[in-house]
Amino acid sequence: MDDKIRVAQDYDKLSRELKEQVKLVYPEGYRQYLVEFTNKEGVKVKALRFETDEKIYLIRMTAEYADSLIEDDDDYDEEGVLREDVRDEYEEKHSDVDYLNDNENYDAD
Repeated sequence: MDDKIRVAQDYDKLSRELKEQVKLVYPEGYRQYLVEFTNKEGVKVKALRFETDEKIYLIRMTAEYADSLIEDDDDYDEEGVLREDVRDEYEEKHSDVDYLNDNENYDAD
C-alpha cells in the first residue's frame, strides 16, 4: 500500500528544484503523460504525476498549458525535447536524489 501524501498543486507553485526534477522525468514534454482525476470538489482535472520520497504530486495542468510550458521554456529545443546540455546539468545537480527512479518515465543515462 502506498502511504505517501498526495498533493494537487499548480506547476507555477513548485520549487525550482522540483521543476528541474520534473523536466528530468519528462524530457519530451508533459502532454502525453497527463492523467485525469476527480478533485475533492468532484471536478475532473488533468495533472502530471510526479513522485518524491514523501509525496505524490498531481501537478494540475491542461493539455494546452502543458504545451505552452514546453514552448516557452528555453530548456527545451524546437522539437519540445529537453536540451542535452540542460539535462546533463540537472542530472549532475540532482544526482543524489534517489526518488527520481521511482518515477516510471525517468530514464537515467
